[in-house]
Amino acid sequence: MLLSVDHVTRYEYDRPVRGVVQSHRLTPTKFAGQRTISWNVSVSGGTMGGGFRDGAGDWVQAWSVAGPVSHIEVRVHGEVETTDLAGVLKGSRESVSPEAYLRETPFTNFDPALRALGAAALSEDILSSAHAMSASVSAAIAYRPGSTHAHTTAAEALAQGEGVCQDHAHALLALARSQGIPARYVSGYLQSSNDGMAHEAAHAWAELNVPGFGWIGFDPANQCCPDERYIRLGSGLDAQDAAPIRGVSRGQGIEKLLVTVAVQTQQQ
Repeated sequence: MLLSVDHVTRYEYDRPVRGVVQSHRLTPTKFAGQRTISWNVSVSGGTMGGGFRDGAGDWVQAWSVAGPVSHIEVRVHGEVETTDLAGVLKGSRESVSPEAYLRETPFTNFDPALRALGAAALSEDILSSAHAMSASVSAAIAYRPGSTHAHTTAAEALAQGEGVCQDHAHALLALARSQGIPARYVSGYLQSSNDGMAHEAAHAWAELNVPGFGWIGFDPANQCCPDERYIRLGSGLDAQDAAPIRGVSRGQGIEKLLVTVAVQTQQQ
């Protein structure tokens, strides 16, 4: 499938700040399931800094914007050819041991309820257990846009029984790690509709490490494994670690964030 992406992130400040430094994970991952046809990232008034490929094999790019700055726009446009690999991350080159992703974070700390849900999903093998854990998260946390916020933890989302894709991913990470299965958060895009309109957010899911297969993606929010509708950008221990854009500003200005994402199918 050939997918096109238009992603705009706009930062507005109620008073000019002295400068902004950002770190981007906005470049499609190199693996057998996707091939980049064209890709461009621009930052209004920005200067591109150094970049590197992290231990998970994903590209990290630095940008800086000299002040005074009242607003910044980060624009992403490109086309990616995707292939359905049933969620398996084939052909990815990385140097980090899967065991590094057993570590808890404030977002993914597992309380007794999360640990119990993970234990109940254990099966005769890791692959079956991973599918069962993803299904358990889908059943326990209903998808409700606006029901949680950026700092909601997996335990909080499970307790209230609703959340968004970030909460589903965090909960699945907590279940897997509580049972000794390495798991990581993945950020990217999903072609989820045919309206061609821009929407308010990108997408997120989880990857679990399964012996004999390696990393396999699971998307509890959509009750499936990532297929040709998905574009993978980056990964980390949680949403903060894997964020497509991370940054700091110098100054007292209050930041307002506006995001639009449109992912469309193109003719090949």
